[in-house]
Amino acid sequence: MSEQATPDLKTRVQELIDTMINPAVAGHGGFVELIDVQDNRVYLTMGGGCQGCGAADVTLKAGIERLIKEELPEVSEVLDTTDHSQGTNPYYTAGKS
Repeated sequence: MSEQATPDLKTRVQELIDTMINPAVAGHGGFVELIDVQDNRVYLTMGGGCQGCGAADVTLKAGIERLIKEELPEVSEVLDTTDHSQGTNPYYTAGKS
């Protein structure tokens, strides 16, 4: 059975998204939304210029996940639930890895 995150952890992740992550990705026309935190895993979606962007995975792993884990060491993983094939960014092509 999965363990729900404490309200405190979810609140702290949301604060990081609001104060540090979204201001950074806004410069590229993007935004990040917190979906849930379960078993110390953060689930989020990327929208705007980030949805479908060829650099979305780099932004997630080298930027967002690194920052969240540095600030909140109890977080084990950050997972992107975005359907990037639905984005309008021309750099993503369905079927390419």
